[in-house]
Order: sequence, then C-alpha cells, then structure tokens
Amino acid sequence: MQVIGLCRFSYPAIGGFQVGHETTEERMAYLWAEDRLEERFRLLETMALPCLRAQTDPDFDLILLIGDAFPKHHRDRLHDLTADMPQVQIVAEAPRNSREMSKQLLNQARRDPSQPCMQFRHDDDDAVAVDFVEKMRQAVRDTQGLVSKHRMVGFDWNQGYVAEVGAQGISATQMYRPYYVAALGTYIEGGCAMTIHNFMHERIPQFMPCVTFSDADMFVRTHNGYNDSRQKKVKDVPVGPLTTKQEKLFRKRFAVDIDTVQRVFSAG
Repeated sequence: MQVIGLCRFSYPAIGGFQVGHETTEERMAYLWAEDRLEERFRLLETMALPCLRAQTDPDFDLILLIGDAFPKHHRDRLHDLTADMPQVQIVAEAPRNSREMSKQLLNQARRDPSQPCMQFRHDDDDAVAVDFVEKMRQAVRDTQGLVSKHRMVGFDWNQGYVAEVGAQGISATQMYRPYYVAALGTYIEGGCAMTIHNFMHERIPQFMPCVTFSDADMFVRTHNGYNDSRQKKVKDVPVGPLTTKQEKLFRKRFAVDIDTVQRVFSAG
C-alpha cells in the first residue's frame, strides 16, 4: 500500500494563513525573507528531515511543495538537503488556494488510484517517530474489519513533545494532543478522490471513524518565531532543557540530535 506525505515549504498559498497579506507579492516577501527562511531551513535540516531519513519502513513518497518563484539559491539548498532521500519529490507550483493545491498533488501522486493508500501531512518544523510509516501500515492491517467498511479512516498517535530548539540546544515538555498535524494519518480506499487535506486536522473525527494510539511518543512539535498557528494569542507551553535520558530518547525515537541542533543553529 502506497504511503504519501505532503510538506509545504514556505509555499505562498492564497488563503490558509493566520498571518494576513494584501497581495501574493507581500506574502512571498514575508515567507521568503532571508531571516525567516534561514530558520525554516535549520528546522528542516535538524527536525523534519532526519526522522524521515531514518524511517524503519522507507517505502513512502514525500511531496515537498514550494512556490514556482522560490529564489534559485534557496531551491538549490533544498535540493542539496534532500539529495540522499529518493522518497522526496520537490514540486514547484504557482500560488493557489492551499487546500485545493494540496488535494490535487496528493491525488496526482497516487501511482494506482484504484488501490488504497495512506496519507499524512508533515510540517517543515516538526518531527515524527522513526517508525511512523511502519506503524501506519500496521494499523491498517490491524483494523481490516473497519477500513473495509469506510472510504476513509483516521489514525492518530497523540503522545509526543512540544519543543523549542536553537543554539542553546533543545528544551521540551511531554504533551498529549489528539489529532495534531504530526503523527496523524488517513487511510483512503481505492477509487476515492478524498485526501487528508480535505479536512482541518482537528476536525477529522467529525467526518470519518478514527483509531487512536497512546502507547508511544510519536511527534515533536516545535514552537518558534514563525509558527503560523502561533501568530494569534495562544497559551504558552512551559519547556525545560532535555535531560540526558530525553536526549537519548530524541535520538532514538525522532533521529533528532542535540549536538547537531546546536551546531546548525550556531552557524553564522
């Protein structure tokens, strides 16, 4: 069964942002500002890509969506960061409605639309557990009676961490958060053109049966200066420096290395 993920890397979508802009040009200027993109690249390099590179089941596809006018030096850097990942396809598209663009790309990525698939969203500043793809496939096998009766079924792993990362290292706290973007997948039956992007992630249980797993830490959600979802007033999440035990857990579960984080974020 094909597993397909979608990551939007500073794609200048029309709509879909908490931060409002009058024109597409203003949105591109904001998203592609050098200081902002530098942070996004560092998060991508240290958080979002290592966990995918280390998947125990490497049989998945990842669409990495960028704007068609994305500056060449940034596009080259993105290609360099993903050169060793055959699962990644970098797709450059003109600004469009974010949800419609995502739905189209996910359906185009299905090698055989008559067969079922699993889909997931992956933010460029988050990490998932290194066995996420493996667990998604196993979850479908374990729930055959359920998936055989529905066009779509949601699978949610709701235990993980919220973290702040930087030159000082990693500070984090364990958290429970159901139906987050990270570690959330959907089964989609063959012949169905629906996608995981048809729904807001937290509303998925309104539209399909869902199975929840709470047995392992499955995600790291970073809080940083450019979280779009945190541009409005939200409650702060207190975090503390990782313990030695947690540092080992981050390496083992998420392929996130504190020394690498400090080195990358300390670069000039």
